[in-house]
Amino acid sequence: MHEKDTLINIIKERSFQYSSEPVFKLTSGAVSSFYFNMKKTTQSPDGMYLVGKLVFEKIKELGLAPNAIGGLTMGADPIAYAVAMHSYYCKEPIQAFVIRKEPKEHGLRLPIEGNVKAGDHVIIIDDVVTTGGSTIKAVNVAKEYGLIIDAVIVLVDRCEQNGRQNIEALGYPVYDILTVNDFIAGKN
Repeated sequence: MHEKDTLINIIKERSFQYSSEPVFKLTSGAVSSFYFNMKKTTQSPDGMYLVGKLVFEKIKELGLAPNAIGGLTMGADPIAYAVAMHSYYCKEPIQAFVIRKEPKEHGLRLPIEGNVKAGDHVIIIDDVVTTGGSTIKAVNVAKEYGLIIDAVIVLVDRCEQNGRQNIEALGYPVYDILTVNDFIAGKN
């Protein structure tokens, strides 16, 4: 079985819920017929392996050569770590970083944790995009920190509420690994 198909099956089994009626309340406040809790996939050994490999392959397919990959904690964290690990095995290391929802109140008060610095080329990653709000917050913090954003990659694009378009309106290309259509085909 193709690795992408294997990942789709894992997500269907662990992370995707569907109802014929809109019953799932989203972060945006909207209600939807489907819901993704990607942590059950991205934090599992097999899911982490597949996500790291597929996102790394997407980066290579796009011809990108970032110094690092990361996004807003916590959805982006396991993906960034998986890509960093896979990139190391491929002898093309990409650092992982985490963007805090709020900077720490003590220590260095950094908004970003990881081995990145101003001027580094990065990819912003997110597990699921609906409105793009979390991803846009990550983009804005990364820009303020002086990172150069080459692209945004989302694991699953819900294809709702203009998330992709809202991110692209900031001037960054957005790529997905999967879309909701990989999960709801034939359900309507």
